[in-house]
Amino acid sequence: MLEEGLLADLVTELPNAIRLQRLVQTLRERFQCGAVGLLRLDEGALRPVAAVGLVHEALGRRFEVASHPRLAAILASREPTWFEPDSRLPDPYDGLLDERAGEPLPVHDCMGASLWLEGRLWGALTLDALHAGTFDERARRDLQRYTLLIEAAVRVTRLEQDNRALRQSHGPAGSQALPGPQEILGQSPAISELLGELAVVADSELPVLLLGETGVGKELFAHWLHQHSRRRDKPLVHVNCAALPESLAESELFGHVKGAFSGASSERPGRFEAANGGTLFLDEVGELPLAVQAKLLRALQNGEIQRLGADKPRTVDVRIIAATNRQLRDSVGAGHFRADLYHRLSVYPVHIPPLRERGNDLLILAGHFLELNRARLGLRSVRLAPAAERALLAYSWPGNVRELEHVISRAALKLLSRGASRSEILTLEAELLDLDSVAPARPRAAPAAASGTAPTLREAVDDCQRECIHQALQQADGNWASAARLLEVDPSNLHKLARRLGLK
Repeated sequence: MLEEGLLADLVTELPNAIRLQRLVQTLRERFQCGAVGLLRLDEGALRPVAAVGLVHEALGRRFEVASHPRLAAILASREPTWFEPDSRLPDPYDGLLDERAGEPLPVHDCMGASLWLEGRLWGALTLDALHAGTFDERARRDLQRYTLLIEAAVRVTRLEQDNRALRQSHGPAGSQALPGPQEILGQSPAISELLGELAVVADSELPVLLLGETGVGKELFAHWLHQHSRRRDKPLVHVNCAALPESLAESELFGHVKGAFSGASSERPGRFEAANGGTLFLDEVGELPLAVQAKLLRALQNGEIQRLGADKPRTVDVRIIAATNRQLRDSVGAGHFRADLYHRLSVYPVHIPPLRERGNDLLILAGHFLELNRARLGLRSVRLAPAAERALLAYSWPGNVRELEHVISRAALKLLSRGASRSEILTLEAELLDLDSVAPARPRAAPAAASGTAPTLREAVDDCQRECIHQALQQADGNWASAARLLEVDPSNLHKLARRLGLK
């Protein structure tokens, strides 16, 4: 019986994720339905924490309650809610039930229940079926009877995120955990190990250096670190060092006094003072001018800054999180980055894994971007075709998560431009993703020596670089990220070089 299975799991030592997955699997078998989802409420959105019978990318979706009237109705009632098969309210899982044998189909029978923990609305349980009549009167009564057991199973897990949200809800501002940028989507071993490591370092005051390719989400992980630190109630100030003009970088970071330079008509604090008591995130820190690096080192060593034009220093209490896609060791060797600053920033270096090393996390992230585009474009439902999923998993993603977001958004727009109806269940096929459109290298210019004129040193170097890139692309079957690894250079730097050489 269902009660016996749930009670057995309550008293058995199980990892949280396995406990919840067994819960939804047991419910699916008991109610003989297509899919069961367990969703946690977080700042107005429901996010699946366990599901069975749904396509894999559904785990990455955040269902905004305001955009899904069925979910809103479930949360609004303390009793289980059932929807008539001919209900006009759209189902959030239309096209997402894992029926791979045919076309994606709409849900025809749906019921759900709100879940409460310690008098607080925690989330919802949803049950969906493709066939009307699956949930008869007896099934609805059973769901009401089982709800207390389901809530007990959720309570036992005490997911770390729930504990953190509960602790923060009793903080000074009575606020929940912040939404959006702080959420890390993924279940891969690479991400699980990384978050375990970051959870330890987040509670320290050590500087953290986030390393990784362009587009892996270093800013996202910086937000995560701050939100899990002792400084979570203080400011997190983001500085894009690559966007700071060299002439203004010092003023932006440390501030200036009136008259410090032409145009300084008033006194102005810098980013360090804005982050006082909190965290300063120095994105693309490898782009800072050398002159500013020296002052940054002083701020890290002594906790002191000096506004441009001021006579006296000021004391600040700031934790530094820095990020770069550069090989800073190489920059140090080339004299572009101070060795003492590098060692001060890299007290705890953390490598963010590229998307190609995260396995099925890619589909979870794709589901997140699909749901964003569904809401943004006013679509009833949009999902990936099985061939599209395979294409996504086979691609190497030189632009990582940022590239994935753009690929999904572009494919959805392309489908609409071809006349797809917003009121239908839309499927993104593999050809819409344009993943094989690697631009071929342009024909290389003939060396100047061929015309009888000796090449300059710059021309000879450029020709040599073009040849090396061309050969690496051939070995990597046109994949720029793989070519960058063969050449032992940063992918973003390879793209910049290729554009300068006329190869892109």
